[in-house]
Amino acid sequence: MSNKQIDDILQEGIHGKKEIKPAERKRFLGTLRERVVIVLTKGQLMQDNALNQLANAMRQHPDTKLLLNGEVSSRFMKEEKALANQYNIPYTVVMNQDAQSDLGAVLTYDHAVDIEEIFVEEETREVQKEDKKANFITRIKNWFQ
Repeated sequence: MSNKQIDDILQEGIHGKKEIKPAERKRFLGTLRERVVIVLTKGQLMQDNALNQLANAMRQHPDTKLLLNGEVSSRFMKEEKALANQYNIPYTVVMNQDAQSDLGAVLTYDHAVDIEEIFVEEETREVQKEDKKANFITRIKNWFQ
């Protein structure tokens, strides 16, 4: 064996295996961005705002798996686990104390699919207020008619 091979083996023994794109893997709960179908943030996971989009993605991509962030309480993941069971998609709760991720759930393949838009848009409070205001105005118009 050459000195380079010995150094590589020693470094791997000390620091662990070299990992491709470690920051990306930490953010996406152990997978790469190019493999992801859809992502829910922790907030979306706790509020169940994006459950319909996740169900649609599971229906369209039956050969995926669901990665759930272990930092989120399991009571907030009941619906996501039920959806995974409904569509026969395996799920894993990822517990990585070394990595902090803002993501709560990641639906992913084990190969690259390069889906352009993976993030579910946050429903803003402004849009909710405008919807309530429009609904109120519609009810008043209907009352006068």
